[in-house]
Amino acid sequence: MTHPLRAVSLADAVRGGRSSARAVTEAALDRIAAGNPALNALVAVHAEQALAESEAVDRRLAAGEDLPLAGVPVAVKDTIWVAGRRVTQGSRLFADFHATGDAIAVERLRRAGAVIVGMANTSEFACKGVTTNPLFGPTRHPMDPKLTPGGSSGGPAAAVAGGLVPLALGTDAGGSSRRPPAHVGAVGFKPGFGAIPYGPGFAEPFTGIAVLAPIAADVADTALMFEALAGPDPRDPDSAAIAPAEERPIASLTVAYSPTFGLDAPVDDDVREAVERAVEALAAAGARIVRPAGSFPRWPAGITETALMPLQHAGLAALYGEAFRRDPGLFDPDIAVQIERGLSLTAAEVAAAQLLGVETGRALAAQFAGVDLIVGPTTPCVAWPLDRLGPETIGGQPVPPRAHAVFTPLFNHAKVPALSLPCGTGHGGLPVGLQIVAPRGMDRRVLRFAAFAEKTLAAGQPDSQP
Repeated sequence: MTHPLRAVSLADAVRGGRSSARAVTEAALDRIAAGNPALNALVAVHAEQALAESEAVDRRLAAGEDLPLAGVPVAVKDTIWVAGRRVTQGSRLFADFHATGDAIAVERLRRAGAVIVGMANTSEFACKGVTTNPLFGPTRHPMDPKLTPGGSSGGPAAAVAGGLVPLALGTDAGGSSRRPPAHVGAVGFKPGFGAIPYGPGFAEPFTGIAVLAPIAADVADTALMFEALAGPDPRDPDSAAIAPAEERPIASLTVAYSPTFGLDAPVDDDVREAVERAVEALAAAGARIVRPAGSFPRWPAGITETALMPLQHAGLAALYGEAFRRDPGLFDPDIAVQIERGLSLTAAEVAAAQLLGVETGRALAAQFAGVDLIVGPTTPCVAWPLDRLGPETIGGQPVPPRAHAVFTPLFNHAKVPALSLPCGTGHGGLPVGLQIVAPRGMDRRVLRFAAFAEKTLAAGQPDSQP
């Protein structure tokens, strides 16, 4: 039986007249009223606007329109413009800002018949690996309120995993919409750069790599949302067409399994074991899994997230440095540290990080000449306590606060599509994510393989729902 919160089934019921967009929206608002206070996943709920939008969807259907997301409730990250709504970026600087227009992706959601029910929590400026900010406080993990869902799209991920909405729209400039879904047991898809048009909206601290990212409970819903959003738009010069769906059998794809994505990074045993079991199950189901010898992928010398972070710090300093100088107390202390670092950087240090990012993309592209996909862990650990920036140890080793984020940022710099799929559980029954990566332009290959993997892994779990 299909889960009642699946977007595919909800839209099908509304299009088929078995339900209405208004009824679906009313049910979502009831769930949000009951469940959101404990999660703090949504920081604004627009009930009147949502009901009005749902009634408009019902009228459009009655007039004969074909709406692939008919009546589906969507939460939008509080960094993405939704016309007329308060959009704050989790910052006191924007506490009273109201968007003057829709982002192109939001415009496309509405065109497809989706209903925007509210704004989902984020870290300030989407620049932190946990979801808390000076305006709204922390978002909590749906399975344990003492844990964080990660960040910065913890609000969208918790809203989906907590059963408040079937779909959410996040952003991803370093893993923000893959790591939180991995931690809460949802699907998070970072499309290739340009696959979904970006803006209009706020300036992005991490320029040239940020994308808008669908988050959903399963792959079919993720693909449905992606198809409604993808495709070029002249308002975004970076937007581009992507390859159509392939007809190749899954068994013909060469899939490289890399337990650490070629990085010298510790991984907790429970995560490693869950990912290993998932990869073995995929191989048994017919996937052509290869285990490259040595370090794979082979990255440029000196590559680490730390080596690339000057780009984020410099971006924050450029955008908000003057406001920081006037009143540092306006900012989340963790963001203030990043702005201070950005203000202290030299032009040469920023340029070096930019060049390293370009080299990262070229290095990965060369290695895709021999494989069709790369898989490995989304994160090296499961969720951790809410009051910490990251776990204190991973793989039995003391680690810095960003060690939990090690496996996602390089794929942003390479501008390739990458998806996190639930693949099992670690200690305490907490979710573990499998990250699936393809060459740039092959977004639909990622989604197709993820659907195969989801079905394969569900077959090994008798109690799971399809």
